[in-house]
Amino acid sequence: MNAPPPPNTRASRVAGLARLREPQTWDLAVIGGGATGLGIALDAAVRGFSVLLLESHDFAQGTSSRATKLVHGGVRYLAQGDIGLVREALHERAALLANAPQVVQRLAFVVPGYRFWEPAYYGAGLTAYDALAGRDGIGNTEWLSARRTVELLPTVRSQGLVGGVKYWDGQFDDARLAVLLARTAAARGALVINHVPVVSLRRSGGRVTGLVARDGESGETFAVDARCVVNATGVWVDALRDMDRDASALARPRMVAPSQGVHLVVDRAFLPGTHGLMVPRTSDGRVLFAVPWLGKTILGTTDTPRADVVREPAPFAAEVDFILREAGRYLAKAPTRADVRSVWVGLRPLVRHADDDAGDTKAISREHTVVVAASGLVTVTGGKWTTYRAMAEDVLERCMAHGLLARRAAGVTTRLALIGAAPGRPLSEPPGEHLYGSEAAELHRLPGTEHWLWHDAESGRGGLSEAMVRFAARTEMARSVEDVLARRCRLLFLDAQEAGRQAGAVGHILAEELGPGFDAAASVSDFRALAAQYAALP
Repeated sequence: MNAPPPPNTRASRVAGLARLREPQTWDLAVIGGGATGLGIALDAAVRGFSVLLLESHDFAQGTSSRATKLVHGGVRYLAQGDIGLVREALHERAALLANAPQVVQRLAFVVPGYRFWEPAYYGAGLTAYDALAGRDGIGNTEWLSARRTVELLPTVRSQGLVGGVKYWDGQFDDARLAVLLARTAAARGALVINHVPVVSLRRSGGRVTGLVARDGESGETFAVDARCVVNATGVWVDALRDMDRDASALARPRMVAPSQGVHLVVDRAFLPGTHGLMVPRTSDGRVLFAVPWLGKTILGTTDTPRADVVREPAPFAAEVDFILREAGRYLAKAPTRADVRSVWVGLRPLVRHADDDAGDTKAISREHTVVVAASGLVTVTGGKWTTYRAMAEDVLERCMAHGLLARRAAGVTTRLALIGAAPGRPLSEPPGEHLYGSEAAELHRLPGTEHWLWHDAESGRGGLSEAMVRFAARTEMARSVEDVLARRCRLLFLDAQEAGRQAGAVGHILAEELGPGFDAAASVSDFRALAAQYAALP
């Protein structure tokens, strides 16, 4: 582990901050490094705009790393008659599968039926779902006998089972996809930096003309000029909108009403095989998924209104009880609290449709909204990972329509392969080199390829190597133990206690990679506290 530090380990961040100091006016400054902000930055960079993206913490650290890991068209919208939204999402699903196959793949789901009418009813809807996909379809719906349903879902409750339906959707590694978007945008000329929060907006004559940011590591501040500023901060959009007003002005109506989604992770043994389980209607009318993902099983999710916006929300006891209870109705062995390896919570930015002050508000879809304020500040919120690329196009169209950006043709990212794009092994397998796509060869050139810090206990395969930690620091812009164990390797989301045990080894490697300015002890301590939260149940 005592490899000499490479000469250029810190070069990219140093060069990025130096570029940020240079006097220039950016065409576009994007605030927020989640799915939406990264998609906007990549699209704009490919169109030839000068682009700056700043993220206050790490890429996808908030909601964008806490999805149910599904790339889908939204079957529930089909039931509601929103054909256009489903068709758009299915088209975007195909784009994601093509552009990042190492971290986005198709996945078969089975809907078990315990009433005589359920297989026919759900099968008809899912056949219509296939039809809407058209040429973007990824597999045909099949009706299943009770015996075949048990073959595909060996641990499904067989008592009372009358049959099932199999259909296809997609799944992905959300945080790794975010990092690929950031890196691809940077390769296209965008300046993309994490751990640099925006502390204020620059205004002149009632117009937003830029921003002021602070390096979260050194404390250095930067004054930035930009022709167009986009607020893509998810559940935090209202806090940033509040920067865009005089101290004496009345507070704007809130755009976002946060909703909390909880996920529980249990061992693969609860859902062995390669098929997901989908329950279209739980006892209280929600949808429940059990998804094989990176060697474990994800159970979720909830949809609970929340008044506050916090960086690390905790689950409510009722949410944990609900997921365990409903999963127990469909699995032969009901999971208990003792079986939970990790619990994580995401806040969804559900949109309040209220008019902005003297500006132009347009609900692009039921899922996301774009607002152009009178000051020129552009705010986007809502939406989901599957349609991030279409959302980016919507945002840039609004920017161009308001004269904030020059008009340039859209559609440049529809079939734009992200860095490392290459077919990979199934995402149901534990994390490993298959997630690196065509960059696996580069990973193998780093020290520590054969030094494994952690292996998946159930399968004995995959895991986290010393080389992966070095790759995260050198190539994937990781700046802390949390960046590595939560979002470059997903161990925090798979097994929180094990992640806490690996913090010291990861901190030691990062100290070699990041140099004297990195406080390894603090980074390890902070992460262990976070891991304890992910391991605890209310």
